Order: sequence, then C-alpha cells, then structure tokens
Amino acid sequence: MNAPTTPSADGRPPASPDAVRVRRTLHEIAPVADKVTSYFYALLFVRNPELRALFPAAMDTQRDRLLKALLTAAENIDHTDVLVGYLRNLGRGHRKYGTRPAHYPAVGECLLGALIRFATASWDKETEAAWVRTYTTISQIMIDAAADDERRSPPWWVAEVVTHDLRTPDIAVITVRPDQPYPFLAGQYTSLETPWWPRIWRHYSFAGTSRPDGLLTFHVKAVPAGWVSNALVHRARPGDTLRLGPPAGSMTVDHSTENGMLCLGGGTGIAPIKALVEDVAEHGERRPVEVFYGARSDLALYDIDTMLRLQRSHPWLSVRPVVDRQSHHIQLPDAVRASGPWDEYDAFLSGPPGMIRSGVHVLRDVGIPSDRIRHDSVEELVAAED
Repeated sequence: MNAPTTPSADGRPPASPDAVRVRRTLHEIAPVADKVTSYFYALLFVRNPELRALFPAAMDTQRDRLLKALLTAAENIDHTDVLVGYLRNLGRGHRKYGTRPAHYPAVGECLLGALIRFATASWDKETEAAWVRTYTTISQIMIDAAADDERRSPPWWVAEVVTHDLRTPDIAVITVRPDQPYPFLAGQYTSLETPWWPRIWRHYSFAGTSRPDGLLTFHVKAVPAGWVSNALVHRARPGDTLRLGPPAGSMTVDHSTENGMLCLGGGTGIAPIKALVEDVAEHGERRPVEVFYGARSDLALYDIDTMLRLQRSHPWLSVRPVVDRQSHHIQLPDAVRASGPWDEYDAFLSGPPGMIRSGVHVLRDVGIPSDRIRHDSVEELVAAED
C-alpha cells in the first residue's frame, strides 16, 4: 500500500509508510481486541513470569490498559506534537509500578507476538519492520522520560489521610499530607493507590492550588463496582496511608493571556475547576471566569457553597449551577450554548467522558478553536471511573 500523497481531512501532513502499515494492523485486530489483549498478557507472563508481580492480583481490573496505551501511541506515531507529551507522561507514571528499562524489550516482543497471531491478513516483513521501528521510538521516549524524572522525583509519594469529609452518601472530600514536598500545577491530576487494592491506581484531580502546609485535597465519587473509589469513600479514614504517583495533565491556566475562561465542571469534575479559579485569584488577575457547575440533582451540587463563596470574593467570577432534571445525562453543553458569546474565551472541561465529548463539540460549534479547549485525556477519565 502506498503512502498517501495528499493531506488528511484534518489538515495533517500525509501519513508515513510506517503509520499506514501500523494503522492497517490496528484496523484488522479491532474486532478481536479482547482476544489480542488476553493473548498479549498470556505471552508476557509465560515468557517473563517475574513481570507478573508488577500487575494487580486481579487482572480484570487491569483489563487492556497497558496494551491500549501502546496501541494508542502507535496509531499516533506521526502526530509528534501530541505523542511525545503522552508518552513522557506514561514513562514517568510507569515508575510507580516498578517498571525498568530492561522490561521494555520483553513487552515489545509479546506485543509483536500478539499482532502476528491476530493480524494475519495484513502482516508481512515490511509491517513487522514498521512495528519494530514504532515500538522502539515509543519505548525510548518513555525510558528517557522515566530516567529524567528519576533525577528529580521519587517514583511515588506516601500520603497520610488527614481529613475525610463525606459530603453525600457517595462523594467524599479527602485531604492528605504527603511525606515530602509534592509539586504540581492547578488543574493537574495524579494517580492514587490504596492499601486495600495494591498495584491498582486510579486518577484524581487536585481540588485546589499548592498550599503552604503541603496538604492536597481530592474529590472522590464511589461508582458501582469501583475498587479504588469505593475504598476511598467508604473505607479510608484519617491516619490511613495512600500512595501518590507523579502529577500529570495539561489543563492548566495560561497566565500570559488575558482571555476569559469558560469552565465546565460536571459532578466531581468541579474539583480541578475550583483549583483553576484559585490559581487565577492567587495570580491577582481580573480576567472574566465563567463556571458552569453541572449535576444530576441538587444534592450532587456538593461543593456549591464553596464555589459561591469564591464568587462573592471575586467580582470577575460567575458561577452557574446547572441541574439536569429531565434525564440521566448532564446537560452542561446545552446551558453553555444558550449563553455566550464565547469566542474570546479559553475553555476548560472536567467531568464524565460523555460530557467531555459533547462539550468539546459544542464549544467548537460556538466558535472556540480546538487549541483553546483544554481537558484531561478521555482515555484517562475512563480509567478513573472505577
């Protein structure tokens, strides 16, 4: 198959020959993704039994996250602007699992083994060479990022639960004290591991800016069958210890611009929005900040009092609660569309994956360009749901 000679529909340069072959393979294995995943892990643990200890005891909680991350990176091998940041975060984050440079070749061999087994129609010597080059690039970026991070930060932080405030039957506001300084930016998130489910990590956003006392606060909602979220909401108590991974995420404030900020926070997604508001206030800025706080019921507006206090303290801040009384779908995007205009604003979204997807569509539709719309990775949000 020849490489395309014209730009793609999204205006990107034509795909490289390696990218064409990689994507052809991904298209072929898509209908049997579960089988590919199972075969990949079977190969990995049979050939490298020592690696089993790096994964949770219950592999159903791991599902396809490692393989999916690798395949997502491979699919975007030509999109360097997005790929490098994504892979560097992966490389830094994998330190907390105990991943070492020597593990990457073993993972790569098993990835190729799974692809050879299931991509029978598209696999040939050229495709195998393309995958080898692609995986080599992916793994080297991750290895370099981990090595760079190792010179500056520990692989994880131990943090003691200081307060546990149950705001609703299934939402808790949890404050922890790390055992050493934890640098982060408002709007970022981290990964948490509880003592009840070792090696199972889930992502949660910081619900504020850096504090002089070093304390960190998270908003956690317990979801059905959620291993980590239920442990944090219903089992964690002051004195318990958690582990924190490194900070990640790019949903941060650009203090070099005076653009207004349009912030959409659905459910516990209000946590990083609150952090962004505090960040603007601490920098002494007076840009307009419009916050739409969505929930499925009045009770679910568990942090509305805090947001309204911030509004009373800062005349440039407007907080609009949006309660969906018609269905189980948060209708924040509809409320945003009915207001505005927003073409002079930067947008920030945090909440359930469905809200993020529909919100991005609406924001583009009302005139905000894609490069001024910020949100956490939808894939990471899906991983955080349990």
